[in-house]
Parts: sequence; C-alpha cells; structure tokens
Amino acid sequence: MSPKAIIAPSILASDFGNLYHECSRIVNDAGADWLHIDIMDGHFVPNITIGAPVVTCIRGSVERTEDWSKGVFDCHMMVTEPQKWLEDFKKAGCDLYCFHYEAAEASKAPHTPSTELIKKIHAAGLKAGIAIKPDTPVDVLYPILDGKGEKPDMVLVMTVEPGFGGQKFQYRCMPKVEKLRRKYPELDIEVDGGLGPTTIDVAAEAGANVIVAGTAVFGAKDPKAVIAQLRSVVEKNLKRK
Repeated sequence: MSPKAIIAPSILASDFGNLYHECSRIVNDAGADWLHIDIMDGHFVPNITIGAPVVTCIRGSVERTEDWSKGVFDCHMMVTEPQKWLEDFKKAGCDLYCFHYEAAEASKAPHTPSTELIKKIHAAGLKAGIAIKPDTPVDVLYPILDGKGEKPDMVLVMTVEPGFGGQKFQYRCMPKVEKLRRKYPELDIEVDGGLGPTTIDVAAEAGANVIVAGTAVFGAKDPKAVIAQLRSVVEKNLKRK
C-alpha cells in the first residue's frame, strides 16, 4: 500500500499554558492528522520538555480513529534508555513510540537494541518508529529494515539536531530520505525540523510523507491553510513516485 500524506504538527511550538486547547484546535479545527509530541529528558538532548503525566492530560483533547488516520499521538522519545519509558507512555495514551537508534544501541539498563525494542513496542500494542540524527548514516537502519525481525512502522529522519524547536532545515539530510524511499516505497518516512511552506517541496520531492511542522503551523495566523498547503505538496509528490 502506498504511503499517505500525514501532517503531524509538533506541540513543542504550541502554547504550553493552554496545551489541551492547542492540541484540540490543531487536529479538530485546523485539520492535522497526528500530533507530534517531543519528549526530552535533558540527557539524550540538552533540553527538558514533558513526561507521561502531561501526555495523559492531553490525550482527551483528540480522539484517535480506528484506522489510525486521525488523532495519533506520535511520541518522539529523545531520551536515554528509551526501553524504560515504554509502559508509562502506553498508559498515558501514546500510539506510536518513536525512539532514537542512537539511544537504543547505547542503552544499558538493560541493553535493549533497536530490534529488541521494536519487538517490545509491538508487543505493547503500539506502533514503532525509529529515528536517526542528522550525522547518523541511514545505512545503519538497513539491517533492521531488511532483517528477519520485526520491522519499524516508521522511520524518522531528523533534519535538525534534536533538542530545540525553531532550527533551520538541514538540506544535507535529504539524500537519506531519498535512499529510504527508493528501497522501501511503502514505508512511512517522517521528517522533523525546520519544515514549513518554504522547505516542504524539497522534503516531499525526496520522498517524505509524514511531515512534522511546529512553528510553521502553531505560529501561523491560519494554521488550517498551512496544513492544507503542506498536505497538497506531499500528495502531489507521492503520486509521482
């Protein structure tokens, strides 16, 4: 099945003082598909955001549809020891648990490499995503995607250094997206960092279909129009693939 255009605004750029309403308006009013929820622990990245209790509080702001096309909580786990937090975030309402390859391979308590963590995520009834930083070569994912074990449902290619919102899009990351799309035409490929109306074309042309946009959506005067524009560009490029 060909991938679909999915717009997943990052709540990192939202008004945290009014977070429940912000989540609702972006999905229910502005037409976003998923919510991208950045979880940072101050260790894997030099910033701290929110934990499972906040995810629990905002879960009621949007309802996930049975076909997973709307209201998915896409939790981007920028944390060390990502295996430790799986159960907490499942209980909180996470739908897609996206961990960093770099963190899983370096995990120690206990060591839970990417292939094993993907299996645990699926066993918990969640979808699994695996993310790589800008300096991590995409080739490290091939043994996971081509191996005999369980496969991730999504790959996230970071287009900025994880840890802070509002950074500039790194065009150098696009060849990784292009390679993934050529090898895995049905894979959900997410890009995160510096995405908006001025950079969506290059990301969509490379083959990304899941678009994380923070400031460009939450900071827009008309977020519905921005989401529609992002979706239109992705859909146009998917038809060409």
